[in-house]
Amino acid sequence: MTDELWVCHLPATAYRDALDLQERVRAARQDERIPDTLLLLEHPPVYTRGRRSDPTELTMGEAWYREQGIDIVDTNRGGRVTYHGPGQLVGYPIMRIADVIAYLRTMERAIVAALADAGISARARPDEGPDFTGVWAGERKIASIGVHVSRGVTTHGFAINVDNDLAPFGWVVACGLTGVQMTSVLQETGGGGGTPLLATVRDEMAARFAQAFERRPVVVDLDRVTIAAAAAPAA
Repeated sequence: MTDELWVCHLPATAYRDALDLQERVRAARQDERIPDTLLLLEHPPVYTRGRRSDPTELTMGEAWYREQGIDIVDTNRGGRVTYHGPGQLVGYPIMRIADVIAYLRTMERAIVAALADAGISARARPDEGPDFTGVWAGERKIASIGVHVSRGVTTHGFAINVDNDLAPFGWVVACGLTGVQMTSVLQETGGGGGTPLLATVRDEMAARFAQAFERRPVVVDLDRVTIAAAAAPAA
């Protein structure tokens, strides 16, 4: 398959709709109809629970969260409960991989590099257990990662706190880590510049992700992705 990485900037998308899109894109990648693809987007407020989540991580009870306008969705990704909301950059790489651990570590390095471009010194913590997967600015978590692999192709991915509300993380046991402190690009840098912060981080992350995986980024629109995903497999 080509060394291209399709990069698709989506509008704000409901989490359940994004799940459906990922599965359709993954099927196209499994059938070699498209190259590796990176979907970049935001979600309306939602808590997602990974395969290792425990019901006690939603400390207020599901009804309370729904009253706050936050959806709750169980997923097949790794990891525990996390929050997505407006102002957070979410990336869903649909990629053919051979080694899950190497994939996670490469994704962490890409995020660290993108945050360095934004003026933030960040690091991964791979030796401290699976709950520490992701990227940290000091002792504060700034990016989360959780993936699923089927027939060698990934779904789910990463979420970088850019200028989103961090309060909802404090209403749950985020990432399965009691008392974890979350941070964001805005909180670490104070913002700055005339370009919207999320757009800046999005572009930096797309470039660093492609570089880390030795792919050539090609920006495509959603129509191109969905048409490819809807096409019949080659005979």
